[in-house]
Amino acid sequence: MAHRLPLSISFCIFAWLQGFFLVVHGEANLTHSSFTPIDRDLYHSSEDLMEEIKALVLRHPDKLTLDTIKSRNKGYSAEIAVVTYSQKRQETHDMPKFRILLSFGQHGRELITSEVALRILSILSKEKFLPNLDQATLDRTLDKLVIKVVPMENLNGRRLVEAGDLCERRNGRGVDLNRNWSVDWGKKEKDYDPYEENPGTAPFSEPETQIMRKVAVSFDPHIWVNIHSGMEALFMPYDHKNTTPDGVSSLKMKSLLEELNHLHCQKRCMIGSGGGSVGYLAHGTATDYMYDIVKVPMAFTFEIYGDGAASSRDCFKMFNPTDFGTFNRVLNEWSAAFFTIFKLGPNLLGENYSKPALDKWVSIDEYLDGYLVERSSRYGKKMEVLELGMQEIRTYFRLFLLSSVLLMFMFCSRISKSKCARPIVSAIAL
Repeated sequence: MAHRLPLSISFCIFAWLQGFFLVVHGEANLTHSSFTPIDRDLYHSSEDLMEEIKALVLRHPDKLTLDTIKSRNKGYSAEIAVVTYSQKRQETHDMPKFRILLSFGQHGRELITSEVALRILSILSKEKFLPNLDQATLDRTLDKLVIKVVPMENLNGRRLVEAGDLCERRNGRGVDLNRNWSVDWGKKEKDYDPYEENPGTAPFSEPETQIMRKVAVSFDPHIWVNIHSGMEALFMPYDHKNTTPDGVSSLKMKSLLEELNHLHCQKRCMIGSGGGSVGYLAHGTATDYMYDIVKVPMAFTFEIYGDGAASSRDCFKMFNPTDFGTFNRVLNEWSAAFFTIFKLGPNLLGENYSKPALDKWVSIDEYLDGYLVERSSRYGKKMEVLELGMQEIRTYFRLFLLSSVLLMFMFCSRISKSKCARPIVSAIAL
C-alpha cells in the first residue's frame, strides 16, 4: 500500500516546485513578465484611439487632414496614420510655412505618448484648451505653422502590448524601430540587448521606418520631435556618440530645451545629447538621421514620463502613469510644452529661416518615395496606385541609365574602329 505524505508536506513541495518553475521559466525572460496591467479606464486601445482621431479630423476638415500610408517588406506589412494641421488648409503645402513633425508611439509599450498626441490634436482643433493661454495669441502663432503628427508609429508593436506582452518595444517582427535608421546603423555596445535593440537586417529594413523616412523627406521639417517614455528628459543630437553638434544651431536647440525644462519640467528633466546623458550610446536612431541626413535644424527626443522605482519587469508601470492624477498631469504639462515649442521654435530660428538642402547622397528611390508621398497628400490619391507608379518610374529610370551606358559604349567603339581603319599618312616627305 502506498504511503501518503502529510498534507502540510505536500503543500511545501508544491510551493517549492512552483517557485522552481518560476525561476527557470520566468527569470530566463524577465522582460516578458509584468505586474501592472493596462488601465482601460485611463488608456484608449489602439483601435479606439485611432477612431477618435479619425472622428476629430472629420469634425474639423478646415484644419485637419489624415493620410494613412502603407508599406510592405518580405511578407510583413505596416501602416502609419499621419495627421496634418494647418489653419488654412489650402496653404498646407506652401513650403515657406514653418514645418514641425512629431512622432509618438515608436515603441509599443509607451502608451502614454499616443495619449499626448491625441490631447495635442484636440487642443489644435479647439475641442480642449490649455489653461493660462490666450487663444488669440495661440491662433497667431499657429497661423504660421504646418504641423504633422504621427500618433502611433508602431501600431503592430502596440497590438502585441495590448495582447499581453507589456514589455514589448519592437515592431511586429521584433525590430527596434529606433535602431533601424541609417546613421551609424548596426553598431553594438558591450551592453547590447538583442531583445531590446534588434536593429533589423539592414537600415530601413522595416516598413515603418521606410514610411517615416518618406514623410520626413517630403515634408522637410524645421523641427522634429520623437516622443518616448521611460524617464523625464529633453535630448538633442547625438545618440550614437557622446557629443552635441557644433555651431549656432546647437546653441538654439539647447536654449529651447532649457526654456522647456524651466517652464514645464520644473527643472527636473535631464538635458543634453542622448548619447552623453542617458548612460549608453544608441546607434541607428531617428533623431540622428533627421539631424544629419534630412538636415532638420532642431531635432529632439523627449522622454515624458518614467517611474524609476518600478521593477524592470513591471513595464507598464515603468513607462506609463497608473493613476488618474499623474496621467492628467503628464498630458497637461507635455501638451503645454509642445505649444511652447510651436511659439518659440520659429522665433529662435527666425521666420524666414531657410533650411539647407538635403544630403546630396539621398538615393533616387528615397527621393521618389518622398515625392510621391507628398503628392498623395496633396491630391488624395491612394498609396497602392502610387506604389505601382513608383516602381514603374524606378524601372524606366534604370532602363534609361542602362541604355545610356550601352549607347555610350557603342559610340566609343565606333570611334575607335574608325580610327583604326583610317590610313596612316606619314608626316615625312618622301
